Amino acid sequence: MKTASPRLTLSQLRPGDALTDADLDAGASPTVRELSESLRFSPGDGRIWLEDQRMLLLRASTYGMLRRELIASTGQAQARSLFTRVGYSAGARDAGLVRRNWPDGNPANAFEAGPRMHALSGMVRPQTLRFEFDIARGEFHSEHLWFDSVEDDEHIAAFGIGTEPACWMLVGYASGYASAFMGKRVLFREVECRSMGHELCRIVGKPADQWDDAEEDLRFFEPEASAQDVRRRLQVAARPELPEAVTQAEREGEPIGISAAFSAARHLIERVAPTTATVLFTGASGVGKELFARTLHRISPRHGQPFVALNCAAIPDSLIEAELFGVERGAFTGANASRPGRFERAQRGTLFLDEVASLSLVAQGKLLRALQERVIERVGGTREIAVDVRVVAASNVDLRQEVAAGRFREDLLFRLNVFPIQLPPLKERRDDIPLLMEAFLRRYGALHGRRVPGFTPRAVRTLVQYEFPGNVRELQNLVERAVILANPDEPIDVHHLFRSGEAPGPGLGLDESGRLTTAAQPQTPKPATDANKARYAQVLQDARYNVAEAARVLGLTRPQMAYRLRKLGLL
Repeated sequence: MKTASPRLTLSQLRPGDALTDADLDAGASPTVRELSESLRFSPGDGRIWLEDQRMLLLRASTYGMLRRELIASTGQAQARSLFTRVGYSAGARDAGLVRRNWPDGNPANAFEAGPRMHALSGMVRPQTLRFEFDIARGEFHSEHLWFDSVEDDEHIAAFGIGTEPACWMLVGYASGYASAFMGKRVLFREVECRSMGHELCRIVGKPADQWDDAEEDLRFFEPEASAQDVRRRLQVAARPELPEAVTQAEREGEPIGISAAFSAARHLIERVAPTTATVLFTGASGVGKELFARTLHRISPRHGQPFVALNCAAIPDSLIEAELFGVERGAFTGANASRPGRFERAQRGTLFLDEVASLSLVAQGKLLRALQERVIERVGGTREIAVDVRVVAASNVDLRQEVAAGRFREDLLFRLNVFPIQLPPLKERRDDIPLLMEAFLRRYGALHGRRVPGFTPRAVRTLVQYEFPGNVRELQNLVERAVILANPDEPIDVHHLFRSGEAPGPGLGLDESGRLTTAAQPQTPKPATDANKARYAQVLQDARYNVAEAARVLGLTRPQMAYRLRKLGLL
């Protein structure tokens, strides 16, 4: 067998030759060990992570049942399309993970990380036969064997041997992973499959525009697209960016997230927005209640009218009535002119009352009347003023407990609690943490004029596992602090984020035998001595944790330095 080039392509491989670790750069990232160490278990909160992506440990038989039910209810074509598209999305996200965590890694190793993640997930055992690529020229061709595909096992058990391939999700994953790296649509096709009676599964991948009949397969990736749309999209780039819904939300100043808990709250907002119902947001401090309230206003019919916010806890009891309802000239000492209150200023729009539980019982009674009668009186005034205002309230305490304690009026609770929306804490929407990190990094990089390339893998793992007692606001502050502290062109690390020892401890990971272990930090390679580790640590510290500067001191390239630091457990 010929030896493949370790840094550029594996073009020497031909069908019949098997790619082994020896054909890759065995010392370059991402290695099999590094990928395995990226998988972490957090049994305390019921989550499994592959770096910043939440994973699921699922019985193969459960997956098979889901597959059978979908085929029975939607038909084989629709089920195949669904699994293919889910696989494509997963592949693109994993490619983004590899590019983000090993930016200086060997391109060949980075491409091969996709099949290795197949094996890590337990879906299939892959073997590479041919692998050629040139990103600059847009050239790509690869061929792989698949052993023991879960998709085949479950499909054959349910339907027996047929005439069509059945590794739908795996094909979608391979296509999404390669497309994300190449910046153009790469299409994998299963040319042999155990579900068709072949001994093994064999797939071939190349750019979609190089397949003569690409539309035949692309219809499963884009089921609602016309043939013309499919042909038009053959050259569309597929780099792993944030979902369009997320980038759109960031541009418009809306909450950002894709987690189930976030999506449930967003769905409720969209349901109630077209109505005039009073909405009560509840949730811990820092979850973004005002941001959700602004989103509710923006997508409601009142979006062209004012959005007026009032933090009830920030106004003294003696002034809260004047703030809400306004004041007439001469009503009290210092009232030299009449002025409208928040209700009048929000006319035909939305009034957001944050921390409504802090209102005194007297103010609660007057607020209740305004909500019931839709009229107000200014302090010192004698006439009633009709108001057309949608009230949105928020509280970080349980209002029912406040009622039981005699600190909040029960009738006002009933009036405010027409449409309650509970906003989840950040620890219950961990899938959103990487998206929020990236959004805050861009925001504060631009605000403070800092060029920060991203986060180290260690920083990502730490933030994903952190409990965040301050929720989204705390994450926002941590990232802003880190942007300020990090040196130019230096990725954000844990020491930039946490300054008081509040970072979480390690969770569970995998050792080299595949068993769970409580030690999540990579072990120091055997050839490295404690003296070497101490030397590299000192150089890194002297360089203020600037990897590039430390590399220059030691006469190394930055990728070499980063690789050695990772092997020593210092990065």
